[in-house]
Amino acid sequence: MENSANKFLIPVAIVFAGIVIAIAVFFSSGKNPSPSGDTNGGKTIATAVPEISSADFVLGDAGAPVTIIEYSDYQCPFCSKFFKETESVLREKYIKTGKVKFISRDFAFLGDESTWAAEAAHCAGEQGKFWQYHDYLFENQGGENSGAFGKDKLKSFAAALGLDKDKFNSCLDSGKYENVVKDENKTGGGAGVSGTPANFINGKLYAGAMPTANFTQIIDGLLNQK
Repeated sequence: MENSANKFLIPVAIVFAGIVIAIAVFFSSGKNPSPSGDTNGGKTIATAVPEISSADFVLGDAGAPVTIIEYSDYQCPFCSKFFKETESVLREKYIKTGKVKFISRDFAFLGDESTWAAEAAHCAGEQGKFWQYHDYLFENQGGENSGAFGKDKLKSFAAALGLDKDKFNSCLDSGKYENVVKDENKTGGGAGVSGTPANFINGKLYAGAMPTANFTQIIDGLLNQK
């Protein structure tokens, strides 16, 4: 009788142990999910770091020891948040002081108005006002593909900034920078960008929105290595 009971208990114990292990694996895998999406600020290493070219619009000292290349979409609300909360701090603390140079690249993936806005910024760049137009777009962001960045609106932005209206309108209507925007999208994707904002800081890709304190910590760490 005792032997029969033991024979019954052994397989029950094995099954119970298996259940315990499965539960432990489930909960341990859920404790540290890998970062993803726009709000987690995940960090990866770029497999193909984008090169800086003469076509880039560079804000700051070209010889600055830290380089930030941001891929963004003018309709992206997280990019607007980055512009208002983080980029403003970077400009005052690091860019104006010659510690960081900042490059803005297009990753226009949210629809036609994203593409048109990106093209419009390049058209403004022909008249030396890329950054003023870049800022104006984020300051006047509306709903995605709701008309906030329709071509007539984009032309009115140029007029508000004092750009030559005829030159700007002709540039935008011609689609002159359509392939440039597409190429920047392709380059970003090839370097690991899958959403916006995405920032390369001295070659490392930091995907998604990060708190400003994280940016300053990363930059200060790089500066202290110099």
